[in-house]
Amino acid sequence: MNFIFNNTIKIFLGLVFTVILFHICIVFKIIPYNIAWGGRLQNDTEMFAFETISILINVFLSWILLMKGDFVKFKFSNKTIKIILWIFFVIFILNTIGNSFAKTLLEKFFAILTGLSAVLLFNILRQKPTTNR
Repeated sequence: MNFIFNNTIKIFLGLVFTVILFHICIVFKIIPYNIAWGGRLQNDTEMFAFETISILINVFLSWILLMKGDFVKFKFSNKTIKIILWIFFVIFILNTIGNSFAKTLLEKFFAILTGLSAVLLFNILRQKPTTNR
């Protein structure tokens, strides 16, 4: 079971890393920012603010996942990690619902990614910790 658990975390980390790369591409204007955030961004200042926040949140999620998988030495308590991951789970569910009703096909595609993220996170949350922190 630990093998499946660690692979689930690794798959989710890969997905989060891909999302971070997507946002970095927006910051460097490799990808136009009008396709992100529902096309609501009006200028570069807004784009930098929203993308910076998004990148930081995804880096934080990655760090928490690394803690959950025992890939890093510094760790919050299991209870704190679990609470943070449940909050992310709720956010992914709400985001999936929102993206499902989006106007553009691209945003609807993101519903698949956020839904997959919710499923992966739910599987991670179901796993009992192997160590006592």
